[in-house]
Amino acid sequence: MRENWRSKLSVLAGASALALSAVTATPALADDAPEAPVEIQLPGDVRILEGLATEPGAEFPFTTDEDETAGPAATMAAATAAPPSSTCLGATAAYGSSGCFQHNGDIIWAGDTKKDGMSAAVGVYTDYGRAEEVCVNKLGVNTWATCNKDYRESGNVRLRILRYDGDTGKFYQPEAWSGWIPVDGKY
Repeated sequence: MRENWRSKLSVLAGASALALSAVTATPALADDAPEAPVEIQLPGDVRILEGLATEPGAEFPFTTDEDETAGPAATMAAATAAPPSSTCLGATAAYGSSGCFQHNGDIIWAGDTKKDGMSAAVGVYTDYGRAEEVCVNKLGVNTWATCNKDYRESGNVRLRILRYDGDTGKFYQPEAWSGWIPVDGKY
């Protein structure tokens, strides 16, 4: 009798923990406004790079339409084993920020999509131990900034999309992560 009670209690505790994790770990969607920004601690040695404005008339490596069939996600999905040199891979978005990686030239794109006083930030991680860097777009809402880097061609990068408050130098959620992206653009 005692063992039966323990097994029921164990099942109930497990189900409660699973339900709680589903409620608290659900990521915010790109268009969902956060109730209040939640600060994210990045390593003290993270290098913050200010993104540059694109030159007038320069073409973006993806369309900025909201239509799912023509947006960054569709561009990424259409990439094959050898995508065109202008393809932006790993398109990822969180509330107020979008980002992707253009393998030809190792360019990080950071787009600010919400007028909230913060900037878009795209953190870049490698699978070979290079120090983390963050490309910040301080150009304002509805703009794209680029950070031109040089990554090892045999490596992979992963993007972390965040918000950045330039007045305080702090990063905030919601955040989103891309999968690993090959620097040479070949999946």
